[in-house]
Amino acid sequence: MVQRREPTARQVRLGTELRRLREAAGLTAVQSAALLGVNRVQISHIELGLIGVSEERLRRFASHYACTDAKFIEALVGMATDRTRGWWEEYRGLLPTPFLDLSELEHHARFLRHVAVLYVPGLLQTEDYSRAVFSSRLPELTDGEVELRIQHRRARQRFTISYEAVLHEAALRIRVSDRAASKAQLAQLLELSEADHITLRVIPFDLEHFARASSTMTYVGGPLRKLDTVVRDAPHGSVFLDSEAQLNSYRTRFHKVEDVSLEPYRSRDFIHELAKEL
Repeated sequence: MVQRREPTARQVRLGTELRRLREAAGLTAVQSAALLGVNRVQISHIELGLIGVSEERLRRFASHYACTDAKFIEALVGMATDRTRGWWEEYRGLLPTPFLDLSELEHHARFLRHVAVLYVPGLLQTEDYSRAVFSSRLPELTDGEVELRIQHRRARQRFTISYEAVLHEAALRIRVSDRAASKAQLAQLLELSEADHITLRVIPFDLEHFARASSTMTYVGGPLRKLDTVVRDAPHGSVFLDSEAQLNSYRTRFHKVEDVSLEPYRSRDFIHELAKEL
């Protein structure tokens, strides 16, 4: 089997889940290889996402690892056998891989939850807002690189799954560009907040317990709860977190932030008042 030079985050996640099943069964890679009649290197490559795994072999893994969760097994089979070439593939080689991994993750998501502190989330940004954000990056991007990122972001915005964003007032007030761009961004947020699949909540400066919303995060619902993913921004690109402890922590964090935020209708009124100030 041809070894992948750069597995996608989805392929890596499949391998990670198979490794977790093996470890939960108390087996080493050598022992697993012996049970399946393959060599240890193959097990290692599968668990790193460097090579694929067939449905038949995946089901054998599950059987040897005593996994009886039928829905989980089917979800893993879906990940292993999906050969979809999504729209993001047209950007491969043009944009950094984390951009494509994020697009693929969102494409397969059941829902999205976001907490934003300093910037309006990318999925809600106007073109001018996105251009200002990308143009301020260091090291500086060329005009062509900026435009590619804007095109990619606009394509990501064509989602229809449930999306809930909690925005701190700072993210609404910080002007990444001029007054006109800020006013247009607030107008777009008001328009998007009327969509059936989008819920916006705001945390005003004078609301207590701000510390609960002290960092940006995106929580992505997978096909099953245990296949959810948390996305955190980092200087070198997005970081995906998916251990059970991490998922539980961020689920709790999001719900606490949600609890102290304004209700959607009050949030719309709040954004409307901010727009009137501009």
